[in-house]
Amino acid sequence: MATSELQYQTGFGGYFESEAVPGALPAGRNSPQRPAFGLYAEQLSGSAFTAPRHENRRSWLYRMRPTADHRPYQRYSGSKLFAPRPMGGPVAPNRLRWDPPADLPSNCDFIDGLVTMLANRDPSDFSGVAIHLYRADKSMDRRLFVNADGELLIIPQDGVIRVETELGTLELAPGWIGLIPRGLKFRVLLSGDGARGYIAENYGASFRLPELGPIGSNGLANPRDFETPVAAYEDIDGDHEVVQKYQGALWTTTLDHSPLDVVAWHGNLAPCRYELARFNTIGTVSFDHPDPSIFTVLTSPSETPGRANADFVIFPPRWMVAEDTFRPPWFHRNVMSEAMGLIHGEYDAKAEGFRPGGLSLHNLMSGHGPDVESWQKASEAELKPAKISGTMAFMVESCWPYVPTQFALDRAQPDYDEAWADFPKAQLPK
Repeated sequence: MATSELQYQTGFGGYFESEAVPGALPAGRNSPQRPAFGLYAEQLSGSAFTAPRHENRRSWLYRMRPTADHRPYQRYSGSKLFAPRPMGGPVAPNRLRWDPPADLPSNCDFIDGLVTMLANRDPSDFSGVAIHLYRADKSMDRRLFVNADGELLIIPQDGVIRVETELGTLELAPGWIGLIPRGLKFRVLLSGDGARGYIAENYGASFRLPELGPIGSNGLANPRDFETPVAAYEDIDGDHEVVQKYQGALWTTTLDHSPLDVVAWHGNLAPCRYELARFNTIGTVSFDHPDPSIFTVLTSPSETPGRANADFVIFPPRWMVAEDTFRPPWFHRNVMSEAMGLIHGEYDAKAEGFRPGGLSLHNLMSGHGPDVESWQKASEAELKPAKISGTMAFMVESCWPYVPTQFALDRAQPDYDEAWADFPKAQLPK
């Protein structure tokens, strides 16, 4: 569990206000003629101005210099493995799995240590999602990153990081996630020797909590467990590089000051963090088991009701008590595409070959399920209450098929299909 002196406000999607200097936040208005202390009032909009009230996401920032104060952007020459254009040609309907890549960029900070593994759609479509890995061996020194293409869901797998944003600081350890809104500048600092993890980049509608339906008003990820930082600012002059992802490419400019100079803010567009151990898992207490939708932490809807642009799903520790039931995930084919990662422990549907820091892909209508060993063990198990513990796997499910990058294809396990190669044939009566 991450521990720090940082302060947070609780509640997902709530309307917050925070000031690092008393009197910096105007009362009763957003844009006074003369903001306190000569600050600049600036709105950060994560949705169209005319979006319905329940969909509208925006915050007002009161900063020492306006964001408009920057020079032209130029193409960025670093981070060669991040945000490549999708591969051309048809995508083979193959199931793929990866060991944790041993050759991620080294001696890099968070920006240059980003590697894209899977992507779908074009950011300019305002739909789709991409899956990246990150490895950071050093902190970002007077460098910042901002993503205009989508929001970033950071999923640490190894090492603690501090994410300093325009609206405050998040501390993230394995077992936590951090959500950074589209367009918000931030830097990543290390709390140890290095850090690795996953990122889901959401081009589409902002992540929100899923509807609970018959579950009722409580359960799954509860709003009060999400934490948003309080205002914090830097008053630092001197060169600061800003790297921006825009329209699928990386761009850079240099400022003569730190852009983390927001002294106060109010609104409902803000970074937040969440501890996955607080997820209130729902399951059967009779027979069979429900669809994996009950493990959804966050969802980004598509234009088709009930079909997600992206779902962030976890498989946490939980009790299994169903009677006369095959308890691991059943064999299935799915119109959704599933990218899965493992933070720690083992995944109950795979006996071997899926390691923390690794990744797997089952695109739409690809048959998958437990491997032979897991199937046999579950089929023969004595069905008494049993707890799955010491594990945390996750899935980023999307209605759009994922396209692997060339880096990913070159490193896929060559024998993944063998996981399903030796199932015995069913014996029908004569």
